[in-house]
Amino acid sequence: MAICEVTGKGKMYGHNVSFSQRKTRKVFKPNVQKKTLVIDGKKVRLNVATSTLRTLKKKGLVK
Repeated sequence: MAICEVTGKGKMYGHNVSFSQRKTRKVFKPNVQKKTLVIDGKKVRLNVATSTLRTLKKKGLVK
């Protein structure tokens, strides 16, 4: 299941829209990667969205 274990970001729903404006259902899934992070001195393996990783790197929490 594509859910970020840090932010809780999950799938979203929308439509594929063709040139003739026909709408079919579509699921947008976040880009979730398995990553080993150090939390309180312990290595923890988490499913994390790549957008979350970028934010953590920006804040200086992950190298």
